Amino acid sequence: MQVLLHKADTRGHANYGWLDTHHTFSFGNYYHPERVHFGALRVLNDDVVAPGRGFGRHPHDNMEIISIPLEGDLEHRDSMGNRSVIRTGDIQVMSAGTGISHSESNKNNNRPVKFLQIWIIPNQKDVNPRYDQITMDPGNLKNQLHQIVSPYPATQGVWIHQDAWFYRGDLDSGQSITHRLHSPGNGVYLFVLEGSLTIFDYELSDRDGVGITGIDGVRLSANSPAQVLVMEVPMLN
Repeated sequence: MQVLLHKADTRGHANYGWLDTHHTFSFGNYYHPERVHFGALRVLNDDVVAPGRGFGRHPHDNMEIISIPLEGDLEHRDSMGNRSVIRTGDIQVMSAGTGISHSESNKNNNRPVKFLQIWIIPNQKDVNPRYDQITMDPGNLKNQLHQIVSPYPATQGVWIHQDAWFYRGDLDSGQSITHRLHSPGNGVYLFVLEGSLTIFDYELSDRDGVGITGIDGVRLSANSPAQVLVMEVPMLN
């Protein structure tokens, strides 16, 4: 078993006034040679956008981009004609493929919006761009891991062009749950949104992350009420 522990205060950080952002992996002006990616997981940004502000129209290609709002309302517009607002409990996916441009902005003028921006390296290049979003039922997260991303269109959650699975869970204090990996050789990256968890004797708290390889399962034990994101991804060469 190999463990990569990323405490919250070791992440890259930038504050542009309108955007306060933390980078688990190298992004923008932040570069760390040992934090370029974890397998197919390329970007894990923890963003706070000021009221009424946002990212202007910008392009992407050949990347699976997942947005998970944590607080507030995020407005999305793209070159395919999609215009939507995603809120806490929603999951948004965009397959950039051959090329797409989009903008993201805080829908509200009186409060910030907080969201995770996650990039996954796809297993196919130059696919047709696509957009999708879902709304989770909070009841499905209670003391269990609820699938929100997978490789398969017909299953629960949104799907992406990669053999990756994401889960969300909200655990009560004292509760434990085990995630069994789908494929031998995959790694799992766990990111604590709130609360405190113990994983293989490592204690994690708000915004801590840990990447683990060489296992077939991982047990999460909540030391306090805890919200967690579990990302199982192929370990690319």
